[in-house]
Amino acid sequence: MIVVPVKEGENIERALKKFKRKYEKTGIVKELRARQAFQKPSVINRKKMMKAVYVQQLRQAEQ
Repeated sequence: MIVVPVKEGENIERALKKFKRKYEKTGIVKELRARQAFQKPSVINRKKMMKAVYVQQLRQAEQ
């Protein structure tokens, strides 16, 4: 359960923004979308590998 402490006199919009940020960090939406359709383990592994290669290339470009 996500709890957002709201200070007295704090704007509702600001509290909503905090809630949305915490909600996004939990990854619930990503997990729900991933569960909507089955993906073969080989496809998942391929995507992980492609992401790792991409990140590695980015880091090499920085240096």
